[in-house]
Parts: sequence; C-alpha cells; structure tokens
Amino acid sequence: MQDFHFSTVSDVVVGADSSKQLGDMLVSMDVRRVLIVTDPGIIEFGLLDSALESLQKHNIAVHIYSDVVADPPAAVVVAAVKVAQDFACDGVVGFGGGSSMDVAKLLAVLIKGEQSLQDIYGVDQISGGRLPLIQVPTTAGTGSEVTMVSIITTGKTTKAGVVSRTLLADKVILDARLTVGLPSAVTAATGIDAMVHAIEAFTSKRLKNPLSDMLACEALRLMANNLETAVKQGDNLEARSAMLLGAMLAGQAFANAPVAAVHALAYPLGGNYHIPHGLSNSLVLPHVLRFNASHCAALYAQLAAIILPGTTLPTDAAAVTELLADHFLTLAADLGLQTSLQQLGIDKNDLPQLAEEAMLQQRLLINNPREVSLNDALAIYHEAF
Repeated sequence: MQDFHFSTVSDVVVGADSSKQLGDMLVSMDVRRVLIVTDPGIIEFGLLDSALESLQKHNIAVHIYSDVVADPPAAVVVAAVKVAQDFACDGVVGFGGGSSMDVAKLLAVLIKGEQSLQDIYGVDQISGGRLPLIQVPTTAGTGSEVTMVSIITTGKTTKAGVVSRTLLADKVILDARLTVGLPSAVTAATGIDAMVHAIEAFTSKRLKNPLSDMLACEALRLMANNLETAVKQGDNLEARSAMLLGAMLAGQAFANAPVAAVHALAYPLGGNYHIPHGLSNSLVLPHVLRFNASHCAALYAQLAAIILPGTTLPTDAAAVTELLADHFLTLAADLGLQTSLQQLGIDKNDLPQLAEEAMLQQRLLINNPREVSLNDALAIYHEAF
C-alpha cells in the first residue's frame, strides 16, 4: 500500500428534518450573524423555512444571498463578497445545489478580505483562514458539501477552480426531506453525476487509496439500489436518504482520488451549451468507459458487481465493461434523460472545438487511467453524438 493523504469534513449530521438543527449548530460555533448562500428556487419552494425558524429561535441575524445561478460566474462571487462584508457576517451557510455550496466556500475565505478571488485560483493558493462554514445540500449529486474544490465560470466558455483543504466545511447537514420535491430529471441527472464521481475515484490514476475505494464502493451500492426509486417515487424518503448519503460518500471519495476524463469531456458541453453538469457526465460516461477498458477493465468489473447486483457477469473483464457501458445508456433512457449529443441539438461540426476545449482540462485528464489525446477526445465525442 502506498502512502496517502486523506482529508474530509469533521462533522456530518444525517436525518430527515435535520436542517432544523442549523441554529443550534451556529450557536455552538459562536456565529451570531450568518450569510446564507442559495438560489431563488430554494426560497420559492420554501426549503429554507425550517432552517430560518431555528435561526430566529436563537436570535441569529441572517442575510440571504440568493443571486446564485448555475455555473456561477466570478461576478456573482465578487458581488456577494461586498454584500457579506457590508452585513458584517461571522459565518457562512451554503444551502442548495453545487453552485450555491461552491460560492459559499469561496465567500467564507474572501469575506476576510485577505485575498481576492484572482489570488486563490489554482491549487493551494489560499494563504489565510476562513469564516465558519456549514453546507446543506438540496440535491443528491455534486458532493460539493464535502469537497475542497470550487468551480467558477471565468469567461463565455471557460471555468477555473480553487482547490484547497481550507474549503472543507466545518459541518454538513444531510436532510433528505429537502430533496423530496426535486423534479425527476434533476434527480436522475444528479444521481448519475454522483455515480460518475464514485466510478472515476475508484479508477483514478493518481491518489486512489483504500479509504477512497471504500467510500466509492459504498456510494455506488447505495445509489445503484435507490436511484430509480428516487426518480420514479420522488416522495420515497428512504430512497432519497440513501441517494443523499451516497452522493456525499462519492464526494468524499473524489475529493481525495480525483475525477478524470468523463468530467474533462463534460465541462465543454456545459460551458458551450449550458447542459446541466450531471447530464453532461451521463452523455459521455458510457463512451469513456469503453475507451478506458484496455487499462482498467478489471476495476470496472469490480464495480459492475456492485452496480448490477444479481446479474451474471461475463468472465472476460472487457466484456463486463461493455455491459456496464450499455447499462448506463439504458439507465439514462429509462430515467428520461437524453443519451446522445444529437438529441440536444449539438452540431457535429462543433465536435473538434469541444475536443480542443476538453484537452485544456489537464488537471482532470492526468487522473485518467488511459492517456487521452486530442484525437481520442474527438473520437469519444463522435461516439456520444
């Protein structure tokens, strides 16, 4: 066993209605003026109501910043910093999907005023501390609540990441009741997104370790057994709870054994066509599995036994990979998701540009079990078309 470094959050609370404990948690952290980072949909559907009641009970002053959008641009972060500093908050809560939690991580650092957003792009560029931070996910997908990464849109089609252990939250609340009202398409796409996190962590060329492997396998067991139920029976709290926990475990896995080619090829789809991240991952996953089979079919075979329980698998590992790739195509279709780029109106002539943009994601591609060339990326997009 090689030496490794594993980092994660220190405190996780799991349970239906556990968001009602937010006030108690903030008091225990000596937070009296909190900034809640969220999006308009969270407020519209009343998902914050119980948490806000718990803050009121403890006389905690609160400012809700709800201007977060999908793929948040740098301007949103900069504007939120000014709002938070004017409010003089002493703690931050990310409440929502991955975008809200990513912005909350950055605000917890930037509100202190010691560094600008431009200063902290890249790996381990944060030099100071941060304000107390609690994350409350409302989707079972991104795993952002337990990762040390925040992704920000920096241009029309470009993104940049901030990677630092400083971004790991102090506490995480997993309240499955917050996910009950999610549309089936969102549940499906975010669920497959989380499964991709686990699959890529388990096969990561760099930093794969026994703890990340254990978390990835349990994440896949939970999600494989509950995704279809969560999509088709949206009020099934048990399935919702399993998906939320599975997504977090996958997040803990890929925070330490980073993701690879699936994500690298998915990012240009989101940047150019504003396709939701989970759907982008779902579109390229089967084709990356086939591409990687020559280098990690044995690992895929181990995962197939978890993802396809009760299925008699071929003895040939490469054949198992084919079965797994076909499974994800069928699963996406059964859950009502598009399964090809063509279905989303993408022009075949755009594929070379997408391949070039994917090759810029070397931070991710270096983790892939098989080296990806420009021609390889283009071929995978053609397979996905």
